[in-house]
Amino acid sequence: ARFLPAWHGVGAGAAGIDRLADVIGQLEGVALPASVLEREVLPARVAGYTPPMLDQLGAAGEVVWVGAGSLGKDDGRVALYRPDRLALLLPTRAGEDEASATAGSWLHIALRAHLEERGASFHRELLGAAFAAAAAGDHHRPTEREMLDALWDLVWAGEVTNDTFQPLRALRWPRRSGGRPAARARSRMGARMGPPEAAGRWSLVVETLRTAAALADGKEPTGTEQRAALAASLLERYGVVTRDAVAGENVRGGFGAVYPVYREMEERGRVRRGYFVEGLGGAQFAMPGAIDRLRSMRRGPGAAASDDPRTVLLAATDPANPYGAALAWPRDDARHARTPSRSAGAYVVLHDGDVVLYLERGGKSMQTFAPFDDEHIGGLAVDALRSLLGDGRLKRLQLERVDGIAIGESPFRERLSALGFRQAYRGYVLGPTG
Repeated sequence: ARFLPAWHGVGAGAAGIDRLADVIGQLEGVALPASVLEREVLPARVAGYTPPMLDQLGAAGEVVWVGAGSLGKDDGRVALYRPDRLALLLPTRAGEDEASATAGSWLHIALRAHLEERGASFHRELLGAAFAAAAAGDHHRPTEREMLDALWDLVWAGEVTNDTFQPLRALRWPRRSGGRPAARARSRMGARMGPPEAAGRWSLVVETLRTAAALADGKEPTGTEQRAALAASLLERYGVVTRDAVAGENVRGGFGAVYPVYREMEERGRVRRGYFVEGLGGAQFAMPGAIDRLRSMRRGPGAAASDDPRTVLLAATDPANPYGAALAWPRDDARHARTPSRSAGAYVVLHDGDVVLYLERGGKSMQTFAPFDDEHIGGLAVDALRSLLGDGRLKRLQLERVDGIAIGESPFRERLSALGFRQAYRGYVLGPTG
């Protein structure tokens, strides 16, 4: 568990646009909540990360994003790809098949047809296409909101993308929910620009695939090449690939799709098979560099902790968090009423690879684990939570329940008070300083 955050370079201090490009390569193809990607995952790996850094790579044609499923009204999973790798990795992901090309309402079909015929289009062009299709088909004239909802349906289905990241960022902003027509919903300038979640130019993902094929002399990758690329991508991301790690990535065909590739790589001496991580089963394949790093991080005989234990705060959905994916969450039936989940908006605090705290989405409920009983480790974990307030990721952290119990009745009430939580009208509030 200590290995994976280190393998991902979490908190290592590496910075700059080149570091961001390396991170995108390591995360390539993994579906992450849009709300978490730039707020949690990228800053954890790139010191001083700012959104213009990702925009710079996007403008240079070095990265594209593809939707991978909705997570409610204002969020969804997205995956980053290098354009020349999209044709290799995108088809390996489980999802909708070609039947989606004719699926959906008349509005979905109209937007898809417009993008197929006209190519990359701005919001106004898509709205005009929707109005024209409504008139031609004797359908009701859609509101701007209805058109945008249909457009985002196509985005989350992995059919449509955008040449900027601004629409993804805008999903978190407050927006009007009314269904007034575009021409009367905003000022004249606002009507020209469109809503923030419609910024940039929209295009079909298949167009990016066609461009990649053209640059490769018209050759599309074979299934064998796609599976080989997937196997290499998983190794780069995890260092040690296991059946459970693959299962957590929604790979088409599961572990069986890459197992033959790893066996061939093993025969050629490019990877090693063994029992590198206890409790993860025997089918483990690792890069030689990952094995060396694992050995260097192993605790000595009888050692209770490593020589340099680190406390790490991660989004629960972060690929660097092994719990709930490669590793099961620690069981403590006396302490927990339910098992934590890798939910968007939730956080996990690790100390020396062990789970200390799990903060549920919204920050009103927290679960503790055995290491929290140590006063020193517990203090470090709360300091990690406090960083959420320091950098503005959370405006307020007000706990109401701990381990399923009202905080006023929790055995940790006094400890939490000593660590900086202050009693409020409802629950205990963590201050920005200790």
